[in-house]
This record gives sequence, structure tokens and C-alpha cells, in this order.
Amino acid sequence: MSTALVILAAGKGTRMNSDLPKVLHPLAQAPMLAHAMRAGQVLAPERTIIVAGHGADQVTKAAHKIDETAQVVLQTEQLGTAHAVAQARTALEGFGGDIIVLYGDTPFVRPETLHAMMAARAAHDLVVLGFEAADAGRYGRLVMAGSQLARVVEFKDASPQERAITLCNSGLVACDAQVLFRLIDAVGNDNAAGEYYLPDIVALARQQGLSATAVTCDEAETLGINTRAELAGAEALFQDRARHDLMEAGVTLMAPDTVHLSLDTVIGRDAVVEPNVVFGPNVTVESGATIRAFSHLEGCHVSRGAIVGPYARLRPGTELAEDTHIGNFVEIKNATLAEGAKVNHLSYIGDASIGARTNIGAGTITCNYDGVMKHRTDIGERAFIGSNTMLVAPVTVGDEAMTGSGSVITEDVAAGALALARAPQTARPGAARKLIAILKSKKKQQGKGQS
Repeated sequence: MSTALVILAAGKGTRMNSDLPKVLHPLAQAPMLAHAMRAGQVLAPERTIIVAGHGADQVTKAAHKIDETAQVVLQTEQLGTAHAVAQARTALEGFGGDIIVLYGDTPFVRPETLHAMMAARAAHDLVVLGFEAADAGRYGRLVMAGSQLARVVEFKDASPQERAITLCNSGLVACDAQVLFRLIDAVGNDNAAGEYYLPDIVALARQQGLSATAVTCDEAETLGINTRAELAGAEALFQDRARHDLMEAGVTLMAPDTVHLSLDTVIGRDAVVEPNVVFGPNVTVESGATIRAFSHLEGCHVSRGAIVGPYARLRPGTELAEDTHIGNFVEIKNATLAEGAKVNHLSYIGDASIGARTNIGAGTITCNYDGVMKHRTDIGERAFIGSNTMLVAPVTVGDEAMTGSGSVITEDVAAGALALARAPQTARPGAARKLIAILKSKKKQQGKGQS
């Protein structure tokens, strides 16, 4: 059976006190919406529909960065969750499979849970995701009759016996598309808020002789985020889980609580991550690599056996081959380093390619920007770039070539050549003592004048 995702993302998020739509607030350096979309991808959906409202243009742009095939539909009035799902009807015209309804501000639903919901759909017309709450509070309650879900009752409408129920409603629903829209058409808004509530479809389904059931998950999976404080708590929860999963997979985190990961961070077995390392989006670290303390990585690939840091910064477009060394206070951007290349100290390498086993001396800079355009620097294999070399791009340094320390290289260097490009040194005997005497005299005269 084919599946479509309908992700509700129209809320303004008033309690966030922000101009940014709630679902675009970052969690693990990705919008909350990305978490919901990524969770749903395990079902290999035929279609993904995002229901946007506040900040729809921003939500659309973000959704297409995550999945360019996603469709975004607009809920112009906020009239409740059933009304929101109804906005997807036109986008799903002709679709004959199942719909699973997710929420853009509920980022922690696990793939296993979604698979369990779809498995239950094989035996029931309607499946709702529930959870056993430690403190049921004002959650809607799931009223069961054996394996059948009889109805969902909101807290304010619940009897004392129903309020004693700890099985609560998460809001997630799985149902045949045609059945779901038919049930939504029958939902009314005779309630205090005048809204059309999606949970009302359960009672309507049972009235029509349809089968409904609940699948349960851990309460943490259903965590909704409505405030900055809840967002901070969700970040802590994500980081704890992600660190645990990495260590279970064979990664050494020397001080786990100080390592910060992104939603899509990939680190291989037997890699070592020292304290206070930040992984931005789109980072892959292969097995056996070492990321030393206080380094920041984003948009890069680190191959096995490579060593990065301490205090290194890898920016987007960085590709490190096996056994490369990136040392302290080195920044790499949009550059490839071949096997065994080394940039160990105080250097900036941008828009460049560095050949195998080439050594880049301390203080080297690829001068890649002329104020208007970016230009590339290409350095061959087994080259030696002397300390404090300025490579003014576009420029090429051949295999086994060398540059002298302090050189400003503005022309290509042939393979095997030594390039020296600096002013000749001159020495004037006794000039230093004379200069110091003059400066001291001037300082003394200035002091008299001020007195």
C-alpha cells in the first residue's frame, strides 16, 4: 500500500515570541520540520504534503531544501487540526493509499513507531498513536474497549473515570486517504473554540462501523515544542540520544556532554571525538578518524585515519582524504586534501586542492578572494609550502615544488621548482640603537610639554 505524509506546520507559535514560524526553529541545527519529514521518510512515502500557514513562504523554502518534491498547501484560517488536514485534499486528489498525519513541532517520533502504526493499519481502518503519560495532565484520553479504540475524549469533556486514564493522545493518525477525508467531512465545530478537531474522527469511525485502534510509544517521542524553554529541553534530549547512539555504535566520545551533534551527523566506528567539538550540518567522519578538542565542523567529509584539530575549523566543501592532518587554528573551506597532506598550524586554505603528502607550512594563506570573485589554488603532490607563504589565486604549484618562507606567490610554480618571492633583506649597522635613542628623546620632550 502506498503512503502519503501530511505534516501539519501552520502554527504561529505565539509562545516562542518570534517572527520565525515555529516549525522552523532549529533543533540539532535543523528546522523542527526537518525532523518530522525525516522520520516520515522511513515509510518511503509516495507524496509528502506540508500544511503551512504563518510564514508559509519561509516554510515552503525550508521544506524544499529538505525534499524538493514536497508539496506545500496553505491553511489560511486556523480552524483546527481536522481543518488543517482537509487542506491537503486537493494535493492528494487521485491518491488511493494511506495517509499518516504528523506534526511539524513533534520531532522525536521514531521510525519503529511509524512502522508499527502502518502494521496496525493492516488490521484496522484507523490507527491513532498513544502514549502512557507519567502526568496525564490536560492531554486527551484514549478510551479503549479491548483492542478497539472507542473514542478520544478531551480533558475538559472527560468524566472523573476518564480523567483517571493514563493512555493519552499524541495526535498522530494513520488511515486510508478516502476514509480519512470522508470522516473529516463529518467533523463538527460545536465546541468552545469553534474548531474542527482531528481526534473527533475516532468516534465518527466507530459510528460508521469502522475498526479503530491505538499503537503506543514512549512518551518522549510525542514531545511537542511550544516555547523556547521546551526547545532547549528538546535539544538536550536529542543530544543525549544521539551521543548514546554513537557510543553504542563504537564511537569514542571522551567527554560526551561537551560534544554537540546535528540531525544528520555521521561518525564511523572507532573514531575518536575529544571534548568540546561541534558538528554542524552535513558532516561525515569515517572510521578511525580523530577529531581533537574545540574543533568546529560543517559541510565536510573526513576520511579514515585523518586527524583534525585541536581548535580547527572545517567549513562546507572540505574533503579530507585518508591520513590527512589538520592542526591547531587551521581553517579549511571548499578545499580537497589528498592522502597524507598536512596543514598543521595557523593557516587558511580556501578554494584549493592539495596533493598527496604535501606539507603546508605555518601561517600559509590561499588568497582566494579579490573583492569580487573567488579563485582557486592548486598544489601538487609532495610539495613543500614554506611558512607564511601567501598564495595569490589563481595559482598552481607543481608536484615536489617548494616555496620559501614569507613568499608572496603570484605566478605558477613549475614541478620541482623553488619559488622565492620576497624583498631582499638589508642591514644597517648601529641603526637600531640610533632609532631607539631618537624615540626616547621624543618621548621625553612630549612628557615635558604635558607637565
